[in-house]
Amino acid sequence: MSTKIIDVLIVGAGPTGTTLAIDLARRGLDIRIIDKANTSFPGSRAKGLQPRTLEVLQDLGALDDVLAGGSDYPLLGFHLGPLTIPWRMIARKPRRPDIPFPSTWLIPQFRTDAALHARLEALGRDVEFGSELTGLAQDAQSATASVSADGETREIAARYIVGADGGGSAVRRKLDIGFEGSTHEDDRMIIVDAVTSGLSRNRWHIWPGRAGRFVGACPLPHGELFQWMIRLPPDEEPELDLAAINRRVQARIGNPNIVLHDIQWKSVFRPNIRLAEHYRRGRVFLAGDAAHVHPPAGAQGLNTGIQDAYNLGWKLGQVLAGADEGLLDSYEQERRPIAASVLSLSTKKYEGIAKLDPSSVRRGKDESQLSLSYRDGPLAQDPAARTPRLQAGDRAPDADLVTPDGRPTRLYDAFAGPHFTAIAYGDDAAVVLEDLVWPVAGAGLQRIFIEVSHPRFAQDSFTDHAGTFRRAYGVAEDTVFLIRPDGYVGQIAPPAARTRLEAAVAVLTPSSRSFASDSTGNAGRAP
Repeated sequence: MSTKIIDVLIVGAGPTGTTLAIDLARRGLDIRIIDKANTSFPGSRAKGLQPRTLEVLQDLGALDDVLAGGSDYPLLGFHLGPLTIPWRMIARKPRRPDIPFPSTWLIPQFRTDAALHARLEALGRDVEFGSELTGLAQDAQSATASVSADGETREIAARYIVGADGGGSAVRRKLDIGFEGSTHEDDRMIIVDAVTSGLSRNRWHIWPGRAGRFVGACPLPHGELFQWMIRLPPDEEPELDLAAINRRVQARIGNPNIVLHDIQWKSVFRPNIRLAEHYRRGRVFLAGDAAHVHPPAGAQGLNTGIQDAYNLGWKLGQVLAGADEGLLDSYEQERRPIAASVLSLSTKKYEGIAKLDPSSVRRGKDESQLSLSYRDGPLAQDPAARTPRLQAGDRAPDADLVTPDGRPTRLYDAFAGPHFTAIAYGDDAAVVLEDLVWPVAGAGLQRIFIEVSHPRFAQDSFTDHAGTFRRAYGVAEDTVFLIRPDGYVGQIAPPAARTRLEAAVAVLTPSSRSFASDSTGNAGRAP
């Protein structure tokens, strides 16, 4: 009897792997997600979610739990002898019509993981913990993973496999993909989550030291835990028991009233700065830390991994529905340059911390990941696809609109879901959008009409009373915008350029050969 072949096997159930599982599950794909650990990750490690990531989590339906489990960042408090100098690391900005989440959100990683796992369970999927990848093979039709669990080894065959299994990725090693970069063995930091008494929770406390050997304590939201960071001298072998850590802290800060009590997680961190040579080999992909590892400064690694998954998910769905296999090549072509850029930023920030450079502590536009773009990628090759504010490949901004029945709404509410979105601004654009033929297979199309007075569409048209859409999208005349499922602009075309719009659709969607339902009732699943 032949082995059942599922659509996608995901190896690794951290934020990257679980994000991908959520996105694929909501597309109705047959997936499994495994993790060699017996339980979810217990530590605070990556504790900052960037504005762009919050947008992604809202679309995936995990945002409410994330907001409930976190808070805004507190002020820094630099302790210099008897003085404590306040410093705002992250400016608290008001919501804008085009940017719904303007600031980085403080939440320990174990709560981010919990929110993502809860969302996955709500979609009817569970993580298979205690399942370790031990072998990997592939051919022209599928990839097969050998998985050890409960003392037995079994095989899982899938159309595609994604390795989201961290910096030490077994998937990457099995593929023999190079992981270029460096590991700084002489630059180490103890990281501890501990209940702490005698320390105010309204500051992220920093005690600077020589040669960048600082001690820091960040209050984690909604509890008594602090994340302690203790940078070590070179070549020192640290003791990690509670008494030794308290002695080390007291030797540095000299305040006996501050005491760590209950350690819930601890680790010795070494900065890794590495980037995989490739993100794909055949039917197997890498994502998150399996593809790139970062220094901790700037809260970039986890966020970049989540957006790897968000980029890859819709492309896997489209190809499994019959789109051209070449669409999957665009994953590495779009995401690897982003990772290289983010690595440069986080490395510069980390090196600056050792020099007590204030600009390395401050967080702003560069870290938010809102301005990251695929303008130079393979899916944004039309030089005419632009307005004065946007180009194909850019993040599609949000906007405040009014529904046909007079209620205020957000453009992102229409974006939410696994579909594409097409926006017609103006009467002539509405006619073009109505006539646009969309494949039955794969992700659907949500059609949005804005500022349309034509009798055929007026009853369904949103209004842009405050001009927030017009400003954010840089539009002054009739235009059609095609928005990808990951919220990036796929095409911008005036009504006269209908063929350009149709050409973009052809690249991103299944061909007519896969429009009919297959024998299992799954519309458009490619053979």
